[in-house]
Amino acid sequence: MRTMLGWLVEFETDDEPRGMLQAAAYGFFIMLSYYILRAVRDEIAAADRGNLQILWTVVFFVMVAAVQGYSWIASRYSRGVFVPLANRFFIACLIGFWAALRFLPEATYIWVDRVFYVWTSVFALFVVTVFWGLVADCFTHDQGKRLFGFIAVGASVGAAIGSGITAAIATQVPVFTLLLIAIVPLEIASWFAVGLHRGFATGDVHAAGESEKPLSGDALSGMKAVFQSRYLLGIASFIALMTFASTILYFAQSDLVYETMTDRGERRAFLARIDLIVNVLTILFEVYLTARIIKWFGVAVTLAIVPVAVAVGFVALGLWPTLWTLVVVQVIYRAGRYGLAKPAREVLFTVVSREEKYKSKAFIDAAVYRGGDLASGWIYAGLAFVGLTVGPIALIAAPVAILWAFIALDVGRAGEVKAAELGAAPVE
Repeated sequence: MRTMLGWLVEFETDDEPRGMLQAAAYGFFIMLSYYILRAVRDEIAAADRGNLQILWTVVFFVMVAAVQGYSWIASRYSRGVFVPLANRFFIACLIGFWAALRFLPEATYIWVDRVFYVWTSVFALFVVTVFWGLVADCFTHDQGKRLFGFIAVGASVGAAIGSGITAAIATQVPVFTLLLIAIVPLEIASWFAVGLHRGFATGDVHAAGESEKPLSGDALSGMKAVFQSRYLLGIASFIALMTFASTILYFAQSDLVYETMTDRGERRAFLARIDLIVNVLTILFEVYLTARIIKWFGVAVTLAIVPVAVAVGFVALGLWPTLWTLVVVQVIYRAGRYGLAKPAREVLFTVVSREEKYKSKAFIDAAVYRGGDLASGWIYAGLAFVGLTVGPIALIAAPVAILWAFIALDVGRAGEVKAAELGAAPVE
């Protein structure tokens, strides 16, 4: 197995393949679960698009509260406890939604849909943030540059299979059946998280037994650390601008899909097919390109590729504001974001403290992300309210994507400096 993987990944120690595969399996089952649910959430957005910015406002406040609760738990239990605990909390929620859709009157479904939309938006970021926080805690900066691209392959394969499952059965089974299916991979992911915690320590640069202890600080310390660190603020700014681009494309997608298709099952299947295409392209990037691009050009340039592509995409969407133009831009953006920017961004967290890897990262990836969603959603709603359509809004968004590219270069270079200061080899 190591020989086969060695054709794609550079290994320097004997236990790196095992740790990498455990992390990839963890990510596979996390994303398999989420992508079974993703098209359900996105179809709710298309059906209830007039209230989308209100839902995102609720998501933000729920996310802020969730981050503080998670940070409080992380200060009292080791990563071997709080990581699987987070997954199993979401399993309990899925069982609750299944019961609601199975036994409550149909008149309540619109509110169940809205609560589920909020919950899924929190779930999507939280389980992924916890996953990458654990991975960043187990691997060094140098290992991250070599291995994170392949670890992300596991997540992308899970996403592709999950979206494929939904695309195949969305029009044939009731929604609550999808919720039950999503529970199984989420529980299996918890087992791999525990295995990674217990069995892999190649990247453990902490004192002996440190990973078995709760994190330092309190429920608010991770958030405070972000505002006290120029480096973490740079990452937060990168995330905020990324969410602006994502939100503009997401709202445009909801508008154009709603206008083009009337059947809800047809919408779910169409959105799941987009997810499938994105994830297949993402896998190709991660297997053949990501590690090589990071090695050849460095983390900073790798982070900047997607913002530049998005700026071009916004201009194209502004000139040709059709559903198929939007689909092409979405596919390029999301494949690049998950296949290139995501692994490179996670490398940035290998050079910060354990508390920052879990608590500050959770605040940035969850609360800042959803805060960016909130602000961007209201911006889109405001522009639409004054009469602007998808095309002009996309042209307004293009310069913001250019700013995002400059932030990407700055924070990527800062990460290289911090890696050098910690004694890691600088990015070539």
